[in-house]
Amino acid sequence: MANDLQMANAIRALAMDAVQQANSGHPGAPMGMADIAVALWGRHLKHNPRNPHWADRDRFVLSNGHASMLIYALLHLTGYDLPLGELKNFRQLHSKTPGHPEVGLTPGVETTTGPLGQGIGNAVGMALAEKLLAAEFNREGHAIVNHHTYVFMGDGCMMEGISHEACALAAAWKLGKLIAIYDDNGISIDGEVAPWFVDDTPARFRAYGWNVIGPVDGHDVDAVARAIADAQRGFDRPTLIVADTHIGQGSPNRVNTAKAHGEALGLEEVKLTREAMGWPHDPFVVPREVYADWDARAKGEAAEAEWDKRFAAYRAAYPELAAEFTRRMKGELPAHFAQVALDAAVAAHAKAETVASRKASQLALEAFTAALPEMIGGSADLTGSNLTNTKSTPPLRFDLAGDVKLADSAADAAGNASRRIGRHINFGVREFGMAAVMNGISLHGGYIPYGGTFLTFSDYSRNAIRMAALMKKRVVHVFTHDSIGLGEDGPTHQSIEHAASLRLIPNLDVWRPCDTAETAVAWAVALRNTRRPTALLLSRQNLPYAPRAGLEDIDKGGYVLAEAAEVGLARKPQAVIVATGSEVQLALKAQELLAAKQIAVRVVSMPSTSAFDRQSAAYKNQVLPAGIPRIAVEMGVTDYWWKYGCAAVVGIDTYGESAPASVLFKHFGFTPQNVADTVRAVLQQSPSRG
Repeated sequence: MANDLQMANAIRALAMDAVQQANSGHPGAPMGMADIAVALWGRHLKHNPRNPHWADRDRFVLSNGHASMLIYALLHLTGYDLPLGELKNFRQLHSKTPGHPEVGLTPGVETTTGPLGQGIGNAVGMALAEKLLAAEFNREGHAIVNHHTYVFMGDGCMMEGISHEACALAAAWKLGKLIAIYDDNGISIDGEVAPWFVDDTPARFRAYGWNVIGPVDGHDVDAVARAIADAQRGFDRPTLIVADTHIGQGSPNRVNTAKAHGEALGLEEVKLTREAMGWPHDPFVVPREVYADWDARAKGEAAEAEWDKRFAAYRAAYPELAAEFTRRMKGELPAHFAQVALDAAVAAHAKAETVASRKASQLALEAFTAALPEMIGGSADLTGSNLTNTKSTPPLRFDLAGDVKLADSAADAAGNASRRIGRHINFGVREFGMAAVMNGISLHGGYIPYGGTFLTFSDYSRNAIRMAALMKKRVVHVFTHDSIGLGEDGPTHQSIEHAASLRLIPNLDVWRPCDTAETAVAWAVALRNTRRPTALLLSRQNLPYAPRAGLEDIDKGGYVLAEAAEVGLARKPQAVIVATGSEVQLALKAQELLAAKQIAVRVVSMPSTSAFDRQSAAYKNQVLPAGIPRIAVEMGVTDYWWKYGCAAVVGIDTYGESAPASVLFKHFGFTPQNVADTVRAVLQQSPSRG
């Protein structure tokens, strides 16, 4: 049998061979962390290579995702469906071994990492989801949720500010089953980090409230394994294990150098490294005895089979809870969701309230959070402004021992009823951390996360929003104060470019509803979006309800809201005004002004350009007929709207000003008269088609 050193050397060899063959990649970190990987994956990690989606598996996150060959080697060696040919195709088109790990592409990869620091943020979300699910579903003698979240992270993750945001939250939430191992090798792309990274990292994490172990010798498998075992006993707080390592361990000339970080070793150095490690095998060759030592399939199947027995006993004792747990881990909405969504939209339509769309969002949330116990949300210290709290989502709190405080429990003596945990999270002023944590919650499964802040602060969390879109995860961002309509706070807080910017992110649904009905529908679509995140852009100021004949086309993202006949002019439209959010009311009033001048205009409300763009060509042509000039109206940059063939755009291509909203609307031309004048100017430049 191969020993620990040979198991680690198999990782080193595969990493340097794959990077060398691709002539691209990062061999140093996988080579330096190979012994740590043996300690965790060889002795502690609970997983089943034959079923990467087993609900109670440990979660492993490679936060320093540039070290991707480390996880690819581990997945291959332990028996996942990642054959050697995929390692040989490292970083090649359509391979399962891309430059940075991607969830949904490579079996066993739990999250997409690469932008440093986000992996630890995701891991915090995963650990939180595990803890909350355990509080909700575990019963005396039936611990069906009981696993750890492990993270490997490097200096880059530590330097990124998001690690501060996420790790502070991990301590506040007392995530005792979160164990992070810090690869402290002192080297980054620019060389030794000492001149610019002088943090006392252990002291920093102790100050958060973490348990800190080490420094330990990161090349001593037994020492690292003991540290992990010690960390597993610290249930009242997360643990950071500081492991001193040598980047490029095994390489005679590249060890402890920046050159080992991000480039192939070179054929001669690979040869010398093989000799230095005592690894006489050809490239991509691993001895059978080393494969045997790494193979985790039998152990993983046994662990899952044991859990299956426990879950069967749980199902027998608590059939309703078992069915609910299974549904939620599959990400399926409850059977009555369609009726809940319909009722919410119909109620909004019947009441026809004049409220801000942020309030309309809260009204919709009242219905949805009552019906969906998996919804868990919060705000980045703006709850009173974002209105993300509801009667069904009391604050999430933990006691001194670290246990989740139950909001209440209606359980009978046998414990058959569900326990009610707090479901509203105070994220604090941590927009980026909040977004990354929400991604982790969604990745773990069992919950649908949502979080609020001001739209202008979406810049802080943008990369995590992009990662949710890339990973195809159901996450909902509630962005309020969506325009110059917030008024006196001024241009620092007034969103101008943000709607257009978010719409440019592929696979992100962006909704800017105009009233309570559109907001309810937007929420319903967001909850159905199992393969994409959603951003809701909501107003601070009150918006009148837009009269409409029905609700059936709102979910298409763009629809005919009002024809000229509805304001007394029974003619074919001479122009189409396309508006979103608070500007829909301007379009409707402009339609009236134009009708008085015998100009027939159709008003199209387009709350979601992304949803509208997915519709059939026939539907889009029906809403926006060819040959009829289009005028877009939105309090934002104008560039985005030209894609719809607009003849004019009433928008704002400068930053705003500090003044009451009503003053700003007039100053920047967001008035019914200006919209009407713009339509008339367009029609004067082209022949009438009425």
